[in-house]
Parts: sequence; structure tokens; C-alpha cells
Amino acid sequence: MGYYLNPGNQNFASAVRSKIYIDKTGLLSYLNSVIDTEQRYICISRPRRFGKSIAARMVAAYYSRGCDSRMIFDGLKVSFSEDFEDHLNKYNVIHLDVAYMRSMAADAMETIGYLQKCIIDELKEVYPGLIQDHATMLPMALAQINKKTGARFIIIIDEWDALFREDKFDEKAQDAYIKLLRGLFKGEQSQNFMHLAYMTGILPIKRYNNESALNNFDEFTMTHPAPLTEYTGFTEQEVEKLCAEYHMDFSEARRWYDGYSFEGMEHIYSPNSIVKAMLRGGYHNYWTGTVAYEALKIYISMDYNGLKEAVIRLLAGERCEVDVETFENDMTSFRNRDDVLTILIHLGYLGYDNIRREAYIPNEEVRGAFARAVKGTDWLPVIHAILASDALLKATWNQDEDAVAAGLDAVHSSNTSILKYNDENSLACVVRLAYYNAVNEYTIIQEMPSGKGYADIVFIPIPHSDKPAMIVELKYNKSAQGAIAQIKNRQYVRALEAYSGNLLLVGISYSKDDVNKAHECVIEKIKYQC
Repeated sequence: MGYYLNPGNQNFASAVRSKIYIDKTGLLSYLNSVIDTEQRYICISRPRRFGKSIAARMVAAYYSRGCDSRMIFDGLKVSFSEDFEDHLNKYNVIHLDVAYMRSMAADAMETIGYLQKCIIDELKEVYPGLIQDHATMLPMALAQINKKTGARFIIIIDEWDALFREDKFDEKAQDAYIKLLRGLFKGEQSQNFMHLAYMTGILPIKRYNNESALNNFDEFTMTHPAPLTEYTGFTEQEVEKLCAEYHMDFSEARRWYDGYSFEGMEHIYSPNSIVKAMLRGGYHNYWTGTVAYEALKIYISMDYNGLKEAVIRLLAGERCEVDVETFENDMTSFRNRDDVLTILIHLGYLGYDNIRREAYIPNEEVRGAFARAVKGTDWLPVIHAILASDALLKATWNQDEDAVAAGLDAVHSSNTSILKYNDENSLACVVRLAYYNAVNEYTIIQEMPSGKGYADIVFIPIPHSDKPAMIVELKYNKSAQGAIAQIKNRQYVRALEAYSGNLLLVGISYSKDDVNKAHECVIEKIKYQC
């Protein structure tokens, strides 16, 4: 048993013994199905704190011949697979964490030499006399061992992209690193010594001229995770079970940490946040606390046409179309707003609907990170809107129609240089931004089917809230009183199927031709019984 070559299973055993462990060993069944096939090159990219390292340790513990992991996997999902015994601890495994190795070296170039030396030194102990004393290139060392003994390997690289993230401007070192990976994973010699390659990172594999530097890899990313979607994070069923076990409000777990949606799996949660919430007994901002919000501030402040408007619409709860295919999978090659939005998807700051090709802010935890990031910019109109949202809510609850109209007018007029306002859809963006902090009291649904049409914006109180429900109807160049009439005539109150209590009907109109009274508001209060 070595540190890098044929490692032990202690780290994964610790994870399994933890107070909360979610069984993701089904991933191993997939890997077993592709080992020694053309599909044996796998790269899984996920945000920080989404379980990448635990998964890598699991893969090493299962395959490594340097340990006996039978007792660890006994009773887990993979142990019930027909081929479980066929692969358990049967392979030469090389497991390395590039982020850790980067911390042990002075710079990126030294890291590349250091990680090769560490592994070659262990190979020389296991295969004495087979590697030349002056050998420094890991691919050549593995090729020599394979040629003389027939030995083959499983190579696991955790945080493969650490050099692209931490040494983002060191192009010379990055090119040398890519050449090393090509030597390990491409070409006839590497195919001879490779049983399976498994890499994890935050970024997908680096692309050059729209082609992957390692185009023989199957990549499972935040934009294209299938068929490994359930291993991207915690599923809704897993979180619901944990909430029941720890007596936590599942609806609040959804509000705080849900929102990563993929084809075939609509609800994926951040594992780190869920575990901490369960163990600490409270819902707070856990995941984004692991990464400085300054990074998010830098990205959203980049000077690309349409980026600022996209971020404001995202803050307002809207979705933005995004082309994720132009991104070159590094931290510097940004060419347009879509590239910036794409890296935010891979970093976990945005969710992505790969059917509609739209990005969105996934949950309350991430929304808080965006709010803090915006407050660190010079976007004063947006900052003022966020800071004033509590006052606007109170004015609405108090049925202070003039104050609500004035508050909306302030948000509208101060952001005209960023957003275009010429229809009810744009007015909805203004309203959502103005009511930014309403998510602390409400579930907010835009274009909600109800009665004989769609209610523009419905505010449904979250559990244990004592605030009134609200149905907001928007009109452009029409009267606010007409908006109230539409709520009644089309029976939008039917949207509140499970609600009983006070209900505010809010009609908001905007007229670009009325300079003195651009916004108008009418509020009616009724008692609603479902």
C-alpha cells in the first residue's frame, strides 16, 4: 500500500462512518460497465462542496489492490451488483489530488514535476529495476512497466483543473500540464496501460478552438450531467429522508438549497449545505461561505455587453438564455456575457436548464451570495432597490398605495440605463427587483396558471409566516384599477388552492407617457378561504 500507488481506504471509510453518509456507490456500477472499453475515460465536473473528493476516494477504495474494502462496501448499493466481486480491490490504482500537490510546490511548473516524481518513486519500489533511474516522465514510466510486465492501471485525478484555477495566467505551465495529461490518456501506449481514467474538477476539460484537449473523455458536467445526474449532488428523495430523520422543515430545505435542475432529475441539492443544516439544526448560508464572494463580484462586474442586464434579471427571479458551448473551460478566455454566465453555472452560482438552455439563480443560499456581491460593486441603483425592498413590502402590507407607486417609480427610473422597459414583461422585472427581499416571507411564482388565465406574480406565504398572500397584476399603458378588475374577473385567486387568510390584490400600472405619475398602484384587501 502506497500513498499514491495502490492507496488504502481509510479516507473513504471515514466518510462512510460519518453521521450523515448518502450512498453514491451506484457510480461504481457505471464505472464497472465501462472499464477496459472505449468509454473508460471519465471526467466529472461539479462545483465546490458537491462531493467530488469523496467520490474519488470511493473509486480508489473500491478498485485499489492495496487494501481490502469488502467490509466498507458491504450493504451499500454496489455490493448487490452482479459484478461487485469481479472488480473489488483487483487493480493497480494511482490516486492523486492536484490541488493538494499544488499546495506542496512553489509554482505550477514545479507541481507538474513534483507529482510525477512522487508517483515514479513509488512505482520504482513496486517494480524495481524496470524504470530507468533518470526517468522523469510518468507516461513513459507506466509504458515501460506495461511493456515488461503487462501491468495496467486505473488513474484517478481529483481536482484535475487546480492549475487552471489557481495559476490561471500561467499559460506555459498549463500547456505543459495538458501535455502530461495527453501522455497519460491519449495515444497507443497509454491505451495499453490504462484500465480506467477517472478525473474530477470544477471546470470541464480545457478546450482549444472548440475541441477538448482530451477528446477521448466522456464528460459529465453541470450543463450535461446525464447519465450520472444523481451523483451530481443530493436528490430530493435523499434530502426529504434526512429532513424527516433530523426533524427539519423540508420546504425550507428546498427554498434554501434546491434549484439545480437537470433532464430526468429536476431537484438536486448542494450536499455540503444539506449536511451542515441537518447537523447544526438550522438553515443558513453554508456553501457560499466556502468561497469568497469577491470572485462572484469580479465575474458579474465584467464589461461585456448585456451581462449587467442579465444579472439584474437573474436577481429579479427571471431566467436568461445562455449559449454554454462557446466557453473554453478556463478562468481567463471570456469573450462575451455567455462565457461569464457559463462559468457561473460550473461554479454553482447559477442553475442551468439544458432543455430550455436558460440560466437562473437556483436558491436562497446562492441568491444571498449574489446580493452581497452586488453590494460590493458600483451598481448603486440596484443596491438601493435591494436595500429599499423591505420598506416597499411594509408599504404594501399597510396598503399605502402612494408609497408603493413611488417605490416602484424609483427603482424603475434609476435603472432605465440598464434595462429596457416597454412592456409588461419588463415591468415584471422591475417589480421582482423592487420586492427583492420578499423571498424571506414568500414563495414567489411568476405567470402562475389560475382561474381563466395566468396571474402575473403570486406571493404565497412560506410556512409559519403571518404575512398576507398577494396577487399582483401588471398593466402597461392601462389603469391599475383595470388590473384589479382582471384579477377578479379571471378568478386568479384560485391560484391559492391551499391558502386561507388575508389576501392582497395589487394592481400596478406603468405609463411611459405620464411623466408625473408613471406608476400607479391600487391595493385591495380581502379575506380568502380556499
